[in-house]
Amino acid sequence: MPEAPPGPAPLLAALAIGLIPVFLACAPERGGDADDGAARAGSPDEGGGAAGGVLDFDALSAVLLARMDLQPGERVLLVGEGGSRWDAIVPLLRAGVTAAGAEDLGAVNVRGTALAIDAPAGEFAASLGTAPDGWAEALATVDVAVKLPGAVPDPALETDLYRALQDVLRSGRGRTVHFHWAGATSFEMEELAVDDRVDRLYQAAVLGTDYAGLTEALAAFEAAVRSGPVRVTTPAGTDIAFRVDDRPVTRQDGDASAARAASARNLIDREVELPAGAARVLPVLETVEGRIAFPPAQWGGERAEGVVLRFEGGRVVGVEADAGREGVVREIEESGEAGLTFRELAVGFNPLLAIPEGEAWIPYYGYGDAVVRLSLGDNTELGGTVGGGYVRWNFFTDATVTVGGEVWVEGGRLPPSRPRTAGPAPATRGSASASRPASRP
Repeated sequence: MPEAPPGPAPLLAALAIGLIPVFLACAPERGGDADDGAARAGSPDEGGGAAGGVLDFDALSAVLLARMDLQPGERVLLVGEGGSRWDAIVPLLRAGVTAAGAEDLGAVNVRGTALAIDAPAGEFAASLGTAPDGWAEALATVDVAVKLPGAVPDPALETDLYRALQDVLRSGRGRTVHFHWAGATSFEMEELAVDDRVDRLYQAAVLGTDYAGLTEALAAFEAAVRSGPVRVTTPAGTDIAFRVDDRPVTRQDGDASAARAASARNLIDREVELPAGAARVLPVLETVEGRIAFPPAQWGGERAEGVVLRFEGGRVVGVEADAGREGVVREIEESGEAGLTFRELAVGFNPLLAIPEGEAWIPYYGYGDAVVRLSLGDNTELGGTVGGGYVRWNFFTDATVTVGGEVWVEGGRLPPSRPRTAGPAPATRGSASASRPASRP
């Protein structure tokens, strides 16, 4: 084992000497764990706004039910918010659960309050209550939970019902569907409000994805990354390499069945995203070597430009920036070990979530064709051991990804030779970087 790099405080002193100015772009993420902590205050509601006429709730609920592949007797709980346009999907899902021979447990919000939307709340939902002390035993009997738009963690609460559900998932039981309706990000790395444009694109992705083709593409990518070294480069100067070997590779192909959950190896294997589309993996940390070059973004509360982070053994050992370096270093230092640690590689494979022609925004957390995400921070949800809650997601739309010398993504596009589902090719190139709340996928 190589000697461990210095902790955050010595790092500051070491980096203060003789570094070429370049940028780094990160902002802290908050949360009780890496993927479902406190939501960023003021972030756009997950589709809870006024844009409602575009959505076909009957069709959307039918896809959600199909992707769960419910078995007779399975117990299903909905976690929503209430008071938004998404109330319309709750009775449809509850009716579909019953029609499938599963047990409808009703709907609750993240505070444990039962939601009586067009029907009685249900005995189970009504019995949960808002006192967390009673949640663990009850939630351990839930086979499937659906996290609906608006059900984001409340930063004012020490815990909430969804985080309690995650404890059940970590114990090796159950599965959840993350039906987010958010994550539209500008190239300036601002999360965009949900409007008709976002509604149409997300709905088309949920309803029109070739799920079998997506499964095939993600499985092929998983097999490839296990077979050889992975290298990611960008025109701005990113050049980072690592090995995956036998690390868990989460295939977000929309399969929320019990059969898939039975093979889960980490938390996010049990948290199935719809819309679907990305492969996610924490590499073997000791093998992560190289540099990541970031576009301008906020770091530590100030704008930084030309940021480059240098990694050895999966940890940050150098920071360069043309401007705002103090903010970069401050954010890393304040985040402890998580701020120093490489978190994951994610690659999008869904053409229906590709960047729209002539537009400069990234749909659904980078799950579209050839969008690459290189993240820093807490990696526990991916099967790692570095906690702390800090997560910084960084999107790259012009990256090249090679595996064992074979090109899988080239300049922000999937080469014709690679498995892909039907749909438009990515239209816009560029790169972007920003933090995302730990409650995001």
